[in-house]
Amino acid sequence: MKDYIEERVIEVAKYIIDTEATVREAAKVFKVSKSTIHKDMSERLPKVDPVTYEEVKKILEKNKAERHIRGGFATKMKYKQGFDN
Repeated sequence: MKDYIEERVIEVAKYIIDTEATVREAAKVFKVSKSTIHKDMSERLPKVDPVTYEEVKKILEKNKAERHIRGGFATKMKYKQGFDN
C-alpha cells in the first residue's frame, strides 16, 4: 500500500472516531468518494491498525443503524421548508 493511502486511512479513521462522522460526511471532508472511504475503513484499516479499526467499525455500525432516522428527519425538514416558503 502506498504511503499516502496509508496516511489517508489513518487520518480518516481518526476523523470518524473524533466526530462520529458518517461515511458520506468523511468523504466530503477528505474530498474522495464514499466508496473510497468505505474501502479504506473496511479493507485497508484492519491491515494498517486493527485496534483503530474496531473503534471505527462500532461507529459505522451505529451510523448504519441510525440512517433511517436521519433520512426521515431530512425528508421532514425538506417538506417543512417547502411549505413555509
